[in-house]
Amino acid sequence: MLSPLDYLLGLFSLDIGIDLGTANTLVSVRGKGIVINEPSFVALEKKTRRPIEVGARAKEMWSKNPKDILVVRPLRDGVISEFEVTEAMLHHLIAKAHEQTWVPIPRPRVVIGIPSGVTEVEKRAVFDAAISAGAREAYLIEEPVAAAIGAGLPVQETRGSMIIDIGGGTTEVAIFSLGGIVISRSIRVAGDEMDEDIVQYMRTKHNLLVGEPSAQKLKETLGSAYPLPQERTAKVSGRNLMTGLPASVEVSSIEIREAVSGSVDIIVDTVKDALDDTPPELVADLMESGICMAGGSSQLKGLTERMTDEVNIRTYLADDPMTCVARGAGRVLEDYNNLRRLLVGLERGSTRH
Repeated sequence: MLSPLDYLLGLFSLDIGIDLGTANTLVSVRGKGIVINEPSFVALEKKTRRPIEVGARAKEMWSKNPKDILVVRPLRDGVISEFEVTEAMLHHLIAKAHEQTWVPIPRPRVVIGIPSGVTEVEKRAVFDAAISAGAREAYLIEEPVAAAIGAGLPVQETRGSMIIDIGGGTTEVAIFSLGGIVISRSIRVAGDEMDEDIVQYMRTKHNLLVGEPSAQKLKETLGSAYPLPQERTAKVSGRNLMTGLPASVEVSSIEIREAVSGSVDIIVDTVKDALDDTPPELVADLMESGICMAGGSSQLKGLTERMTDEVNIRTYLADDPMTCVARGAGRVLEDYNNLRRLLVGLERGSTRH
């Protein structure tokens, strides 16, 4: 039986789902949907390590910051690389989410999506960061599970369903049946690797040094995994490695497709490997229902067509693929009694003050 305190906390609690991503962090609030979508960047004073800006304002300083300001991406490959900076970012986001609601109890319940391949130490770091940032209760959920729930896949039914979640730092592949993961794969190859591929390609093919922000923009405008109906070109500027002077070159979508092909091939091979280990009855289910793709980097042009050709199963993009993990994490708290078994049980916990 619930105590009066537990009843009141449940009644007035602010429930938050967080997709703590390498590239972007999204926050979903029960009853309101996605309320925050910010790049995972923090600008710090170099000497004091005090946060100055968080999110979009910090990203604007990326690769343009003066010497006394340090711009940090506190998550790499889907896990925390800078604990104190991640804690500051979470504190900022939780406070911002609370400002947009009317809830008398400021310490929320939080569900955070984590990559399925992380270690116990990495899980504990995420959990501790959430509690330190002001969460009353913190729960962890594997990102492919949250993405599948957010995409509306029937994960609790007997028929099989499959998700490919491609974010900034990790690619998660999972096949579900009866509310559990039957087969899963997690690799640290995703959007960031594609950006690095483009930087390296421009360096070797054009003797042009470009920064990660420029590479990211090229990926978004020209990047593809499959021949486009109409190939395009764009001008990119950087520093010529031969002369050391500023220079511009025109590159085509064919070149950028070649640049990212290595990372795309690894992702495709990972999906094939997961399907190779999948029981035949579940494969038959997937042939009917198809494969769902989620995550920001799943929006690479032609990727669904490439995947369909490679694995011979219809592959489609989820509605609003970038927000699937955050929406799924939020739904877990909305339907906690039915979905709590999908949480990472060992690491959940709470703190009350």
